Amino acid sequence: MDLESVESHTTEFKSAWRDEYLKSICAFANTNGGRLLIGVDDNGKPVGVEDSKKLLEDLPNKLRDILGIIPSVRLEKKNGKEIIVIE
Repeated sequence: MDLESVESHTTEFKSAWRDEYLKSICAFANTNGGRLLIGVDDNGKPVGVEDSKKLLEDLPNKLRDILGIIPSVRLEKKNGKEIIVIE
């Protein structure tokens, strides 16, 4: 999967995780779906995430416990940087 160069109503880029992004994931879940890419700047450039292993463990549980959904959460490498994709 290639990164899209711009954000859209189904794709959002975030350079780091914040719990406030649960709102975006909830909006995606209540519409036709979407992707949240963590570790990607506003221009679509991969910047990487800190402690990807911990995020991969924590995010699925947080999404299930708070939102009651089980989206796909996976790690990808783009341009040598680790990013997390939530769909």
